[in-house]
Amino acid sequence: QVQLVESGGGLVQPGGSLRLSCAASGTIFSIAAMGWYRQAPGEQRELVARITSEDSTTYSDSVKGRFTISRDNAKNTVYLQMDSLKPEDTAAYYCRATVLSLKGWLELQGQGTLVTVSS
Repeated sequence: QVQLVESGGGLVQPGGSLRLSCAASGTIFSIAAMGWYRQAPGEQRELVARITSEDSTTYSDSVKGRFTISRDNAKNTVYLQMDSLKPEDTAAYYCRATVLSLKGWLELQGQGTLVTVSS
């Protein structure tokens, strides 16, 4: 079974940092784009950052300059380094990836990890 598992969320003070990780497991032949999305209470899910297989990156305007997305293809893992965190970054963060598996190309999403920015 191919799945994504996120880790690294938690409680952090404003101005602090967190690093999220998302690992794809199972029989995987290739991973195309990987990305992070977030959803705050009462809000719609939004794209935070995305990285292609060629390491081209996209960021939402709200996190540009503060967050950095990267990937380790050898580990089938994508990371989100979050610096200068603000209370408005509080949300559940979800990883998504387009994965080539035994069943062909799959669009996967992890179970989410909660990030709370508060003093």
